[in-house]
Amino acid sequence: MLKKTLVALALGSALIGGQALAADYAIDKKGQHAFVNFKISHLGYSWLYGTFKDFDGKFSFDAANPEASTVSVTLNTASVDTNHAERDKHIRSDDFLSVGKHPTATFESTSVKSTGEGTADISGNLTLNGVTKPVVIAAKFIGEGSDPWGGYRAGFEGSTTLKLKDFDIAMDLGPASETVELILSIEGIRQ
Repeated sequence: MLKKTLVALALGSALIGGQALAADYAIDKKGQHAFVNFKISHLGYSWLYGTFKDFDGKFSFDAANPEASTVSVTLNTASVDTNHAERDKHIRSDDFLSVGKHPTATFESTSVKSTGEGTADISGNLTLNGVTKPVVIAAKFIGEGSDPWGGYRAGFEGSTTLKLKDFDIAMDLGPASETVELILSIEGIRQ
């Protein structure tokens, strides 16, 4: 649920990846080569998976100077999809995302720290359900290069875990369901 904003965070991992000069990338929304997914325990008995279908973002990175990299993502909270219309309606309600009051979630990076070859921690501010909190996304560079259409792309994956109560989501689903894992897969097109 934490938005595609987190997805943009994953892109920041590209800083570790292979460009000699700083470059700006747009998340490939049109081709849908980017995903902001989540998983949460259902009462401790199974996993519930979902995705956000509408988000946009950009990132800039320079492998020679990863600390100068930036990531920015905006996610439409009403685009949540768990493959069950009634559940999605409930998640959009004031019990969870309050999409009527908070139609977007955002992520803005504050720093990028290399953690190894092809990996980085992307720190930033996540605004969800009207609450802004610092989060860290563990990101991994997947690859980069020319595409068949004359463009240049870079791809990353990332993850982070959020406590629902940190974002004023007070719906009590039991102790096994107090956190949600965000799973990000991002592909950007160099601008």
